[in-house]
Amino acid sequence: MDSGGTMTLAFELEALKALADPNAVFDDARQWTEYVGVLSDQPTYVVTNFTRKRRIRQDFFSGPRGVRESLDNVADQFETDRHVFIGTTDEDRAAAEERDWEYLDVEEAAEFAEWDLGAAEEADPFEGETRDDWP
Repeated sequence: MDSGGTMTLAFELEALKALADPNAVFDDARQWTEYVGVLSDQPTYVVTNFTRKRRIRQDFFSGPRGVRESLDNVADQFETDRHVFIGTTDEDRAAAEERDWEYLDVEEAAEFAEWDLGAAEEADPFEGETRDDWP
């Protein structure tokens, strides 16, 4: 993917979750973007847990702010020729358009950048586990 100049790329958390290998996507995106990060209306710890488990190094994240406010803050902080937001919903599209960001649905972005969609998500080995030997 050629950005045609400098680019800041933001993924909505659900879009990142839709990718088979989010870490590989970030590694690929770093080849043709200046900055790449994750935005979400979810609490900060949700984004942090997701990215840490996958060893994703992000240049920015929404923190305690929601997506709309974060789009403004990221655009102000990271001056590039283009700001692109990858999401999954009409609400994501509306947020991007309201803030003068380009919008791509994750499926469209994945096809264009040749990223794999799908859940390569490993099950948490401790989820649902009960202890029979506990007093």
